[in-house]
Amino acid sequence: MPSSFVLELPPYRKPQFGKILIRSIFDRTLFVLGRAISTAAPAGLVIWLFANIGINGQNLLTIVANFLNPFAKLMGLDGYILTGFILGIPANEIVLPIILMCYLGGNSLVNLDDTFSIGQILIENGWTFLTAINVMIFTVLHFPCATTLLTIKKETGSLKWTFVSFILPALCGVIICMLTTFSYNIVF
Repeated sequence: MPSSFVLELPPYRKPQFGKILIRSIFDRTLFVLGRAISTAAPAGLVIWLFANIGINGQNLLTIVANFLNPFAKLMGLDGYILTGFILGIPANEIVLPIILMCYLGGNSLVNLDDTFSIGQILIENGWTFLTAINVMIFTVLHFPCATTLLTIKKETGSLKWTFVSFILPALCGVIICMLTTFSYNIVF
């Protein structure tokens, strides 16, 4: 029996892989890289300035870390870890090198290939099981990097949603770290 429904399809065109590749590179990759560079360059300068400018014999990293330390202790962290997360806004990958730079008292980012050495540095600077757990929690539940925030701003066209995208995960991370620290201190 003939059907009363007719399905019309547009004419089939062979995919043009060259155009697809070029369009995806220009439309996505280069613009995202441009946003990353626009945030990474100033952030690198800020990190360098914080590590190299001092007041009364202390560099700005140490001053900021000491200021943040009481709040960080409530989260089961220390001031250097919280400073590392804040200065790591341009790229989440630089949080651990910033923390190590602070602990080692250096004035440039650290890249250690030996994980045992990294572990020793962290233990020597007071890391415990609770610190490691809370760093992992806050790594998963903290604000997105600057490139992501710029992309959210571009896509939504709204500073409000960009702010919500920043503050909501950060608050979740802070609250869950505080609850973890409180629970750990009750149990142990």
